[in-house]
Amino acid sequence: MPLKGTKFKKYSIEFKLKAVKRYEDGFGSYVSISEELGLRSSTQLKEWVKKYRNGELFDDQRGKSKANNPFADFTKTEFSSIEEENKYLKAQIEYLKKLYPNILEEG
Repeated sequence: MPLKGTKFKKYSIEFKLKAVKRYEDGFGSYVSISEELGLRSSTQLKEWVKKYRNGELFDDQRGKSKANNPFADFTKTEFSSIEEENKYLKAQIEYLKKLYPNILEEG
């Protein structure tokens, strides 16, 4: 896990594609291409190659998971049952309690 305050370098999609193409075309190993392009670790290039081969996007997905969005499964406004609507409303309440933990305190 990175230390607090660590600065991360962002690479353009073109740069990532160039690196992956160099590897795919046999211009070197993960380590040699990573060193040549100034990557901190060859693991980064391995991940890019893996995404490329699986047809995934190179864009940054951090913070965009369902775990960070409790309403990701509830994008509709009409529900098929009362239980489904109740689950949705409870999720909203829990989310708001986390956002504003002191809102119900009297002061």
